Amino acid sequence: MNSQHDSAGIAHDDLDGLDAREKIRELINNTSNCFFVTRTSYPGSTNARPMAVQEIDNEGNLWFISSSDTHKDRELQNNPEVYLYFQSSSGGEFLEVLGRASISQDQQRIEQLWKPEFNAWFEMGKEDPKVSVIKVAPREGHYWDTEHGGVAAGVRSILNNFFLQKPEHAASEGHLRP
Repeated sequence: MNSQHDSAGIAHDDLDGLDAREKIRELINNTSNCFFVTRTSYPGSTNARPMAVQEIDNEGNLWFISSSDTHKDRELQNNPEVYLYFQSSSGGEFLEVLGRASISQDQQRIEQLWKPEFNAWFEMGKEDPKVSVIKVAPREGHYWDTEHGGVAAGVRSILNNFFLQKPEHAASEGHLRP
């Protein structure tokens, strides 16, 4: 880990390997929803769509349930590079992940990831031949963690500057290389 602070007190922590994978896991545990952005588009596709991470495995791969008949799955067959953008519900944590996606219809993996609410999208449930799983292997990323983001962080910063106090909760950001 390489940690430095800038003049605003923001810690810059670049993380590699296990530390980077653990930071990704920590941030995604605060919000599993992301914008899943493909690098290729087809007519009728926006390239970005909301999706939810179903699992982060021991190697740091992110797993999603999908449908083989979507623009997204076709786009990934053309170019497997993806960006994932996360924001915590508190609004103070952000994560960008660049990764390589692969698609399968591994029935065992579908079984492991399946949730009853997916039945709304798949007529035949987890046995539906359209069900696919997408594994995203992160290659790099960047995070921003303001700890108590949004308006509260702004007010706290103004008050700290007014009273010439150091911030109680330093913000941090850094590059991730899993």
